[in-house]
Amino acid sequence: MSEPEASELRLLETALYLDDVALEARFYQDLFGFRLLSGSTEPDAVFAALEIPGKAVLLFFKKGANAQPVDTGRGMIPPHGGAGSLHLAFTILTDSYQSWKTKLVARNIKVESEVHWPRGGRSLYFRDPEGNLVELATPGLWPFADSPLGSSANGQ
Repeated sequence: MSEPEASELRLLETALYLDDVALEARFYQDLFGFRLLSGSTEPDAVFAALEIPGKAVLLFFKKGANAQPVDTGRGMIPPHGGAGSLHLAFTILTDSYQSWKTKLVARNIKVESEVHWPRGGRSLYFRDPEGNLVELATPGLWPFADSPLGSSANGQ
């Protein structure tokens, strides 16, 4: 049997731990159009899973709800959690940068910062309702060419 390769890895899930799962899930659904895969967006929700189309899953957990192992009937999910203001970034097309900025402003979502990266990429930063830092980034942020965030300018 051969050794597994890092090149096969892709980020499948990431999670936010929240006071109000429903508010956050609806925010991401309304802004990005992410589809609810599992859980709930009702006011008493303790869990929601949203699909980042064809790419990954954004999980929302009520703070403290995963302090104990969860028996799925097919195995145990170990305890997990997080606290504080977290950061996540989504890729956008270079040509849609201004459209995203306009959409945020039209929804009264304050653009906290804009960064022009040395490789040609640009980032918009804003906060979700619970204060997590959200970034929208164009290609040219990181130096790997086979990625949507890789450099397309100057072959870097």
